[in-house]
Amino acid sequence: MKIAVIGLGFVGLTLSSVLASRGITTIGIDSDRKKCSKIAKGIPTFFEPNLEKTLKKALKKNLIITDKLSSINNCDFIFITVGTPQKKNGEIDLSFIKIVVRNVGKLISKNKKKPIILIKSTVIPGTMKNVVLPILERNSKKKAGKDFGLISNPEFLQESRAIHDTIKPHVVVLGGYRTKFMKKTEKFFSRFNPNVPIIITNHQTAEMIKYAHNTFLATKISFINQIANICQGIPDTNIDDVANTMGLDPRIGNLFLNAGPGYGGSCLPKDIKAIINLSSKLGVNPTLLTAVEKINKQQISHIVTLVKQNIGKINGKKLTILGVAFKPGTDDIRGSVSIDLVKRLLKLGAKITIHDPKALENARKIFHDNTKYVKSVPSALKDCQCAIIMTQWKDYEKINNKTIKQMAKKFIIDTRRVLYNKNLDAKYYAIGLGQKI
Repeated sequence: MKIAVIGLGFVGLTLSSVLASRGITTIGIDSDRKKCSKIAKGIPTFFEPNLEKTLKKALKKNLIITDKLSSINNCDFIFITVGTPQKKNGEIDLSFIKIVVRNVGKLISKNKKKPIILIKSTVIPGTMKNVVLPILERNSKKKAGKDFGLISNPEFLQESRAIHDTIKPHVVVLGGYRTKFMKKTEKFFSRFNPNVPIIITNHQTAEMIKYAHNTFLATKISFINQIANICQGIPDTNIDDVANTMGLDPRIGNLFLNAGPGYGGSCLPKDIKAIINLSSKLGVNPTLLTAVEKINKQQISHIVTLVKQNIGKINGKKLTILGVAFKPGTDDIRGSVSIDLVKRLLKLGAKITIHDPKALENARKIFHDNTKYVKSVPSALKDCQCAIIMTQWKDYEKINNKTIKQMAKKFIIDTRRVLYNKNLDAKYYAIGLGQKI
């Protein structure tokens, strides 16, 4: 068996590394030659726990890295994992998908092999049927379901645990025609991901499943953040106790009930905008989803208000942001609410210092010399008038009275409640905790 993975971003590099490390001959393909060169040396282009180890193991076994798309020839499965970035109007940009699919179609037209093409990229329902399928058939001069397989295979990877989720996902979704190609694909996944439920449906439903997943998770986050804001106005109320108790109810579950500064990342903000946009086109008023998005945006405004209430005018004040990655265990700042917060504070004239164990270089690409970047927490807190904990890194649990001694004004906003059990010699405000009586 021979597998090609086109697009070596978060999903593609993780998938190709895991496939090859488990003994499957895998070709990882990306148009970026510099990226390919780096990966071929065993150096991932982003941080993900255990990825570097898995990649190096894969390279020693059956992983080939190349920028040549023609390497898909004679492959049994072709996974397409290229990005679908967001346009200004909320729609997803299918440019990369269209280019790859067109070129794949041309290549398989000259090949006797009958490959199975799986789209893992997140695409709006109807994309496979109305965009991908016509392009493939037109450029290959072949028929889907007869000469090649075309299957929607959405991914559900969580950053910071992508290796685990690739090996043992909670579900495998396969959308497409129920042909011999689907049977072959089902057989492959039942071996690669044993004891994992496999859902077989059509293209549109598979595409919708991914968006339904992510918009529901965004809804859970906005819900618990709304409850957290209410808790703040009630003395001695604890949002974590509320959320933990709710999570024990099997109808609710405890995942994504961690109140904080709002959801971020490369998926949830983009996907909820895309489904709102689609809803409007279909004549459906997405009332709940627009409320979810509105609540999420309000969390940043809430933090800015807290800063103003406690230090007065922000202009010229030294503020420290602790954590810019959208979650711990990753260096990904795409869609990070921390980035939005920094932008807001800079506009108000703040002098910003940023600390993050993994994401400093990515932050530097956005803010350049407009902020200060430090590698230690004590250095980050020195002379600042307010410190805002945005990401739940373990590093911030170590903050104590000795650490904060050098702050110009000892005021901490803790959006993740990592310090709420500590007796700090500082004014302390935590999202979701009512002030003590």
